[in-house]
Amino acid sequence: MVAKKTRGRQNIEMKKIENEDDRMMTFSKRRSRIYKKDSELVTLTGAEIGIVLFSLSGKPFTFGHPSLEAVANRFLGSNQQHPNDNTHPLVEVHRRVRINELNQQYNDLLRQLDKEKAREKILTQLRKGKETLSPRRETPVDELNHQELLQMDEAVDDLHKTFLAKLKEKVVAASSYMAHPMYFRH
Repeated sequence: MVAKKTRGRQNIEMKKIENEDDRMMTFSKRRSRIYKKDSELVTLTGAEIGIVLFSLSGKPFTFGHPSLEAVANRFLGSNQQHPNDNTHPLVEVHRRVRINELNQQYNDLLRQLDKEKAREKILTQLRKGKETLSPRRETPVDELNHQELLQMDEAVDDLHKTFLAKLKEKVVAASSYMAHPMYFRH
């Protein structure tokens, strides 16, 4: 049996990360995941969301739908529109619909990108001759979520197609090799 090279998914103790580089990397990765989840929430429910994050260096990062200002004004009880916002309500409705469509397209592209990255990882493993079909082989199948099961199913289908193509090549090569006149003895 091949020894595991990673420790798999583990619970991380919630305490401050001491190494500053690791802390900055964690902030960046988790910030993008928060934005992704918030964007999905907006797309699925039409919610209005506003988030402000400050990095270690004090740089602000914001996410807001329809805008951070609109969400903050609503939270503070001020229904005033932005002073420079003279848009007609129908134009605003169209803008919101378009933003929702773009958020949906963005989320679809992110899912597609995640799917392709997982597929690339599987294909890389197959090229290197690894025995695992999934980067999470150590997780029992009944604990995988729907998306992971679909990815595994697609990987198995791809592997099966590759196997059949290679088998066909070998059969054709063997039959042409055996049909060579040198092998017919009278």
